[in-house]
Amino acid sequence: MIQMKVAGLTIDPLTNTPIVILKDLDEKRALPIWIGLFEASAIATELEKITFSRPMTHDLMNQLLKSLDVNITMIEINDLKDNTFFAVIHIVRNGTSLKVDSRPSDAIALALRANAPIYVSLKVLEKSKSMDAVKKGIQIDDVKNEKLKEFLESLSPEDFGKYKM
Repeated sequence: MIQMKVAGLTIDPLTNTPIVILKDLDEKRALPIWIGLFEASAIATELEKITFSRPMTHDLMNQLLKSLDVNITMIEINDLKDNTFFAVIHIVRNGTSLKVDSRPSDAIALALRANAPIYVSLKVLEKSKSMDAVKKGIQIDDVKNEKLKEFLESLSPEDFGKYKM
């Protein structure tokens, strides 16, 4: 597994779908994951440390886990099947370790709130390199796919501004 961090959020120029960009700690590998608008908003608000008068869903979940003495030890993006990413949230309560199935976007939103590390399996990184199409089943030719890949991999944290969702 490779530890990664959220480098930022962007929008797919072809589909107008939010993308969370994960980069390894050396910033040599990038993993784009297409996510929903609500999940992008949950990630963006935590990245920008925006607070609301009432807890949003991921904030509520984080507070519930804390009040039950459950610690999120890490999240793991562990599979990629049919252009869909899969993740698990690793938690510990009273010395018992559990894994909870999750969408990567929800796991990332919780990891950010819990200050838990984000890991991606090598299998996922290899599978993501060989994807033939952009998420959501939209087919594009190899030239556009390669240009999008080059664009995403060349992004630096400074390329991401404040996003309002």
